[in-house]
Amino acid sequence: MAQMDMELKKAFTEMQINKLETTKKINMIDMKCDMVKTGKQKYTLTEKSTSNLTDDTRVYMSVGRMFLLTDLDNMRSELKSKQDKCDKAIELLEKKKEFLQKSLKDQEDGLRELVQQRKEADVPAK
Repeated sequence: MAQMDMELKKAFTEMQINKLETTKKINMIDMKCDMVKTGKQKYTLTEKSTSNLTDDTRVYMSVGRMFLLTDLDNMRSELKSKQDKCDKAIELLEKKKEFLQKSLKDQEDGLRELVQQRKEADVPAK
């Protein structure tokens, strides 16, 4: 009986540690997702603000610490590709978050099953 209690205590401790780590990872993923969404919004707003420009308007694209003169179509295609990258990154982050939540739930279910087995083992002993 003491062996089973130690086993439960160890399982609870591991579960607690894993839950804290997983919660931190989920929070980090949420923060990254918010950053990517903010970037996507910036690209969308830039695209909207340049939509009413004529084709002969001089536009500059940021490259590192400098700006390069480019045509409007090239800039719009670059903004679209950046938005697509943001969409893919958000999708990937959401999948990671779902996986972490599912693994945490599976571990909790396993712990519940262990507790249930412990209760069932105690009932016939009495």
